[in-house]
Amino acid sequence: MTEKVDFKKTLDGYQASRGEFRVVDLPSMHYLMVDGHGDPNTSTDYPDALAALYPVAYKLKFLSKRELRRDYVVPPLEGLWWAQDMDVFTAARDKSRWDWTMMLMVPDWIEPDLVDHASAQAGSKNPPARLDDVRLETLAEGRCVQTLHLGSFDDEGPVLERMHHEFIPEQGLRVDGKHHEIYFSDFRRVAPEKLRTILRQPVRPISQKSG
Repeated sequence: MTEKVDFKKTLDGYQASRGEFRVVDLPSMHYLMVDGHGDPNTSTDYPDALAALYPVAYKLKFLSKRELRRDYVVPPLEGLWWAQDMDVFTAARDKSRWDWTMMLMVPDWIEPDLVDHASAQAGSKNPPARLDDVRLETLAEGRCVQTLHLGSFDDEGPVLERMHHEFIPEQGLRVDGKHHEIYFSDFRRVAPEKLRTILRQPVRPISQKSG
């Protein structure tokens, strides 16, 4: 019987505690990605992105199990978020100005041709509107600070304020890269106060220039 890997349990990048900021060094990882812009609550880009990502991810999982004899739990949804003015994430929370990339992690044993095969299967009947926008890309974040947020997405602001303006500078670090979130809860089925989300921020030493 094929052993099923659950990356939420095996990868350090998926470990975080509420009320604790932790510095982590992350390896390069592979993701299925789709880009978008605007408020995820009102933008049609957002549901269309998810409707394209998940079919490819699940086709890929089943192909891996059948053809490679390697099974795994499809990892949690993740998102990169950014804007021209990063204060829209902490103080203003102006979601209409957000840019984002929604992502699902892909195991390192998956080759691009298998992703192409999975995409073709996902598009064989009633293809998702944004299927052609799904891409496989490597994300190299390196050193990051992360914590677990319990509660509504709209309550993240104070946590991010402390992370960006207190903890990170105290470590001799500075923000360098896109805000990253990992969603352990399905917001459609879980009450806002019970949502579990990792908040992650790539960082660099204050003295080091961006790469």
